Amino acid sequence: MADSRRRSALLALACLTAGLSILIALAIETLPAGLVLLGVGVVAARVARNGVLRQGAARVVRLAIAVGLVVATILALVSEDEWLIAAVGLLLVAAGLSAARRAFRTRADLVVAARPERPVVIWNAKSGGGKAIEHHLADEAARRGIRAIELGEDDDLAQLVGDAIASGADALAAAGGDGTLATVAALAAEHGLPFACIPAGTRNHFALDLGVDRDDVVGSLDAFVEGRERVVDLAEVNGRVFVNNVSLGLYAEAVQKRGYRDAKIRTLLETAPEVLGPDSEEDGTLSWTDEDGVERSGASVILVSNNVYRLGQALSTGSRPRLDEGVLGIFVLESPAQGETPMPQWQAWSTPTYEVDSDGRVPAGVDGEATHLEAPVRFTIRPGALRVRIAANHPGASPSASMPASVGETARALVAIAGGSRWPPESGGPRGKSGGPRHG
Repeated sequence: MADSRRRSALLALACLTAGLSILIALAIETLPAGLVLLGVGVVAARVARNGVLRQGAARVVRLAIAVGLVVATILALVSEDEWLIAAVGLLLVAAGLSAARRAFRTRADLVVAARPERPVVIWNAKSGGGKAIEHHLADEAARRGIRAIELGEDDDLAQLVGDAIASGADALAAAGGDGTLATVAALAAEHGLPFACIPAGTRNHFALDLGVDRDDVVGSLDAFVEGRERVVDLAEVNGRVFVNNVSLGLYAEAVQKRGYRDAKIRTLLETAPEVLGPDSEEDGTLSWTDEDGVERSGASVILVSNNVYRLGQALSTGSRPRLDEGVLGIFVLESPAQGETPMPQWQAWSTPTYEVDSDGRVPAGVDGEATHLEAPVRFTIRPGALRVRIAANHPGASPSASMPASVGETARALVAIAGGSRWPPESGGPRGKSGGPRHG
């Protein structure tokens, strides 16, 4: 594994150096068009950064716009031979970033956990377009001695889980969307039971950051056969547990719209003018404090997450390096003042508690599910609340757990790995009796 990481680091350094050299040389050679290209690149980077700070389809649209700006400018400003050279440079950079991700691949060294005697998995047939049915989850669970309980359309999930616990379940798993996972995880934490995340939802964000292989639905059941254990935090909003994040503002408005789940891009685009446009009526409806404790009002998006998302980084944006730091991640995107057209400003920080007030009930997306919250909306973190079981052959840590947080640090880390050194120098991975991550 060490040799594989070293080869990936060497490839990343070679491709990134070659690709960036080609693009810089092309920009200099094509002056003054090259300066325009660099300027468009800066604008595209800002659009891309704004995109990665959004969720779902809104992120895809902005990233596509950023790429389109660069490609269109290259085609317009340089000759055919030159844009072919530019394409080679961009492909080399993309290959370098891909190799860098492989170089920073993480596997946590977690404690081996005892096999439970009466494990139960709650599964939702509709989640993820029917993934549980496609992978014969109930049959595969039975083969492993795990009782499978299907969540019907009219079933009360909390009651279903409560009945399973009352019947003697000594471990709980959930196969469904992140909202389903949050409910089952909350009850597992309440009763001190181990929990397993089965990636049978659509996006499986919680599974990704736990270190569950999202492409291995059936294999994730082995968390209760030959599993390892780690301890993670849970977060609460007005007493309700969430595992990923709560959105107030643009995204929350979008998920309230009928048809959002079937047409996310269109709904988000239709909602954006209502919240960000010159006729927006949202300003003043949300009251919040910034990182310095200054009271503010009006925002386009307030995102509160269970631990901190890494945002704006090419290698690991949109994931959480840790789920056991005992903090909420706070991200606020402010819309421009009336009559102004600059891009919205954003700020991000972390805190163990947070509060947002409003002059009425607040539309919210809690782990992607639409709801309304009573004001004031109070958030808190519950450190080390949940024992999670991970299949032995799954990573057990977020893909961004060992990825550097800056461009300079990334370059230094790649050089260190290519030279045969350990990265990071001191492990700080997921909490577990066996320590932190190893890499491979």
